[in-house]
Parts: sequence; C-alpha cells; structure tokens
Amino acid sequence: MHHKIIIDDKMQKGFYYLTEEIGKHFDPEFLPELSPQEMLELGVFGGKYMTDCLDEFPKEWFENAKLSPKFKDIELNYFKVDASLPLKTWADKGWIHPVDPRGWFQWYCRYYYGRRLPEEDQRQIKRWKAIRRHVGAIRKNCEPQNLECRRKQRQALLHWAYDSRKI
Repeated sequence: MHHKIIIDDKMQKGFYYLTEEIGKHFDPEFLPELSPQEMLELGVFGGKYMTDCLDEFPKEWFENAKLSPKFKDIELNYFKVDASLPLKTWADKGWIHPVDPRGWFQWYCRYYYGRRLPEEDQRQIKRWKAIRRHVGAIRKNCEPQNLECRRKQRQALLHWAYDSRKI
C-alpha cells in the first residue's frame, strides 16, 4: 500500500507516499486524543491553518471544520483565545523541518493520514510528549472540567491533539 499524495500549496510542492492505513499503526508512545478532523471541527489555529492544503487530505476532515482562509479568526478557536506563536517564531527556534514547513500540525495530519518518516516522526512525537506538562499545570491549578480556567493553556493543548475539555 504505497499511495502517492501530491503536494501543491503556497508553501510546498512535491509528493509523499502513504504507507499505513489512515489513523492506524501509530508509534506506541504516540497516543493523541483527537484526530485532525476533530481538532479542525473543535476550532484550532484561528481557522487559518492549512486552508490552501484542502486537496491534500480527506474531504471529510474539512466538512465541519472551522476555517478562515483569509485571516486568523480567534473566535473560531474552541476557547476563543489566541494560543499560537507565529510560524516565523517556530522557524527561528528551529522547530520547523523542511518536509513539513507549517510545523507540528501539518506533520500530525500527514502522520495520521499514513505517511511515515521514522526520524522526523520520532522528533515530533518527542515534542508532542513534552507538551503534556501543560496537562499537569491545568490539573494542579484548576477544578476538574472548569473550562474557564487556563483557557489559553487548554487551547494550546487542543493544538497538540490533547483533549483539554476532559481535564
């Protein structure tokens, strides 16, 4: 099963191959709580993320997605707060790999879809695991399920496929 996916968007041209079934055969240490589709439907990245990449992924991921193709609209975020750093900041810190120029969520979408790049997958999974510290901060400082407590941190966790509504 090697299905070729063409990339043709504002930031990248090329292709990659899907070698796994969609949403299957993840690294045993990588246990995201939300799929890309669920994240997009909840409201992440002010709706602006990857709006020129819709042809790359399954159409159903975007059917109920909260998208804003022209500008970031914080009102589309689940917690109605801005919890994103500019892409330039990510690049300046060395967090962007050329294979996924939009960062972690682009990597996650492609990984979930079935692309595997062992070295990059390990790097991104390590980063995902490091974000978990924010779950502990919410548990320490908030009453359970108080979604008004630490909304920016909760939104940031949504951006990393942690379902912060359940904390």
